[in-house]
Amino acid sequence: MSVTIETPVHQGGYWFSKNPSKAWAEKFFLYYLPFFFAINAGKQVFGWMNVGTFWHIVQNVLMLAPLYLVPMLIRDESALGRKWHETYWFKANLWIFIFAFFATYFFTEYFFDVLGMIYYFPQVTVFFDSALLGSGTQKAPLGVYFSGAAFFVVYHNLAIICMRRIRTSRLNVGSIVWLLIVIASALFFAWAETRLVATDKNAPYFAYQDLAWMLKYGSVFYACYFVVSFPMFYRLDEGADENWPLSKVCIDALATSMMVFFLLDIAMRFIYR
Repeated sequence: MSVTIETPVHQGGYWFSKNPSKAWAEKFFLYYLPFFFAINAGKQVFGWMNVGTFWHIVQNVLMLAPLYLVPMLIRDESALGRKWHETYWFKANLWIFIFAFFATYFFTEYFFDVLGMIYYFPQVTVFFDSALLGSGTQKAPLGVYFSGAAFFVVYHNLAIICMRRIRTSRLNVGSIVWLLIVIASALFFAWAETRLVATDKNAPYFAYQDLAWMLKYGSVFYACYFVVSFPMFYRLDEGADENWPLSKVCIDALATSMMVFFLLDIAMRFIYR
């Protein structure tokens, strides 16, 4: 009688979640990228930055809308036992919108007064941001709440896909290595946004008083957003059978926002010029 001993086969890493609802949405968010880049390029090339309140809101709503409308029209997850509000695409958008709203209302003030960011929309008349935080010398136009959510969906989706691939690889990813992965991802996306958006064509409507300083030091400050938000967002419906209730999604996004708030205020003590 012979006994066969099977050697365990180590599964290689994977890019997309084992949760089918989440995996579908992650792929859809990637398909959204050409539209995202096209509309942002169009804003620069055709001078759409310098428009009035109505068109400023419309163009930014247009940027965000496909992330909701397309899945709503083409994705049915009843076979997975999920109603539309239980789908990952909806919960991911909700999580991001809460975080982006909080960041725009409060954290933009840090960008104005600490990092020297400039918003100049001479035809826009509707603004909405913190009444107490910041000097009040600049204000956030209403339209940026929508564009901010679109940008954050792109960053967070790309980040967690890459982070998962490393975390599930053959590498021994312990707590220290995972922390380094999170920090590296946060720094990359913070620097990349600054470099790609603060262009000559966008000036003077969006710029930094000292772009070189912003890229070198301000990106570290901006990375405080993502050091918290990337790993928190990663957790959302990550298990193969997970299905977070909307209450948990909202609480998690709000908790993330508050943690970032504390981190930014602490970081300001070291980076404020």
